[in-house]
Amino acid sequence: MPDLPAVPEWLNKGDNAWQLTAATFVGIQSMPGLVVLYGSIVKKKWAVNSAFMALYAYASTLIVWVLLAFRMAFGDRLLPFWGKAGPALTGDFLVARASFPATAHYGAGGALEVPPTQPYYPEATLVLFQFQLAAITLVLLAGALLGRMNIKAWMAFTPLWLLLSYTVCAFSLWGGGFLYHWGVIDYSGGYVIHVSSGVAGFTAAYWVGPRLKSDRERFAPNNILLMIAGGGLLWLGWAGFNGGAPYAPNIIASIAVLNTNVSAAASLLTWTCLDVIFFGKPSVIGAVQGMMTGLVCITAGAGLVHTWAAVLMGICAGSVPWFTMMVLHKRSFLLQKVDDTLAVFHTHAVAGLLGGVLTGLLATPELTTLHTHVPGTRGAFYGGGIQQVGKQLAAALFVVAWNVAVTTGIILAVGLVIPLRMPDEQLRIGDDAAHGEEAYALWGDGERFDVSRRAAARATEVGDQSVDQRLAAMGARGITVQL
Repeated sequence: MPDLPAVPEWLNKGDNAWQLTAATFVGIQSMPGLVVLYGSIVKKKWAVNSAFMALYAYASTLIVWVLLAFRMAFGDRLLPFWGKAGPALTGDFLVARASFPATAHYGAGGALEVPPTQPYYPEATLVLFQFQLAAITLVLLAGALLGRMNIKAWMAFTPLWLLLSYTVCAFSLWGGGFLYHWGVIDYSGGYVIHVSSGVAGFTAAYWVGPRLKSDRERFAPNNILLMIAGGGLLWLGWAGFNGGAPYAPNIIASIAVLNTNVSAAASLLTWTCLDVIFFGKPSVIGAVQGMMTGLVCITAGAGLVHTWAAVLMGICAGSVPWFTMMVLHKRSFLLQKVDDTLAVFHTHAVAGLLGGVLTGLLATPELTTLHTHVPGTRGAFYGGGIQQVGKQLAAALFVVAWNVAVTTGIILAVGLVIPLRMPDEQLRIGDDAAHGEEAYALWGDGERFDVSRRAAARATEVGDQSVDQRLAAMGARGITVQL
């Protein structure tokens, strides 16, 4: 019920509460989900640097988002693919009812067919939710560059890429741009987030250059249990990712959250079975990658397909990216040349494109009618014809081309001022060279060997034996510290 002035008549408390909750879920995917996952899935000498790249991307995105980027992605139309820049900082703007002004859809005769989207909560809630989606895109992109990119170059790259690449894709597909009005289906970011991050990450990795040869040959995780924990936060946080896309806790949100979990499970099991069949044992890292590809694939159509279709999409997500990573990668000169640290191209670009195409086939008219903006939008299997698949492929081509061109321009411009790659002598050291800090306070894993403390321990006598002698008698080896 209205309770002016804090609760105006247009505000729905349930919608507002859910959207804030969904935004928090998506935020947890980045902080701490991907921060923990990145810090644990890499070699221990890169744990701090990898986690910090994610942390920095998250923080820098928020400031740029409220200063300029939000309205470039969801504001008034400037170009068919870009909104007008402007701040999202003033009280008058943030407490007004949320609106997507460029989403009004007009028919062939110029008559208004669908009014602009206006959720039942304030603009501040929408700014927060969309920020979380923008931030995780940059965090995912970072996965392709771990283990060698100069952190100062990364600090310069992130705001530029957000402004010049992410906002264009977001406006074009979500904010009322030409792909939005053409009827392309991207329910929650299969293209805007995953194809963008996968292609941009791969492109940036090409220009930055590879890791050290020793790191490329062996890059074992420093903590698989923490990697699983980070992956688990990512999986559960996807409920906000896809459940928040309808901008209300409605039927579409319920279908989307269920389908998200079903696809992730199906993909994880498929990937694991393929590992067992071809390699003789299940890989935990492979299971996490399979989980990821299932989540990515379903994102383009999570709330618009039946749950049996989500199972099918999960099976495809666990097999097609597995094939491109395990088979095609080894036969492609380009894929082998580019050092994509966490295989972001396979887990996000390939899986995101796959999800977009499958959505063009499987989106049901009953669900698309409740969610989409262009009347008659549906998958090819439900009367949409090959035309819908063509739209999905054309949109993917636009996203790929834009990200390749813009990411190349940004990375080369940054490289004129700041070296993109750390020197080899620093790459041999890792975190201590990049930050003066290391992840683990264990000798041999981070803490420097303190000769003076060792000498003090050696000289300490207990009875007739030194500490060293007593430890040796017990079969103990290693460092002792006098407390």
